[in-house]
Amino acid sequence: MSMRVVALVAGCLLLAACNKINQDNYTQLKAGMSKNEVEGLLGKPGECAGALGMSSCTWGDEQRFISVQYAGDKVMMFSGKGLK
Repeated sequence: MSMRVVALVAGCLLLAACNKINQDNYTQLKAGMSKNEVEGLLGKPGECAGALGMSSCTWGDEQRFISVQYAGDKVMMFSGKGLK
């Protein structure tokens, strides 16, 4: 096996281990957390939308995600799918 293949496999494993969309981080979410606290835990969201002081942000993709709903700057509720 060439060094390039070994480096590629090692890089992929490292990225998978660093994925913040997981059950451990999901269990740390709490109602009342600020957006900054959530982003400190999960990183920048992939998508956010909202109006009139309410917003919803999502991390991940269709198979595995964490979604957080905010009122102002505070977590109201959250959900997840496909977390390990």
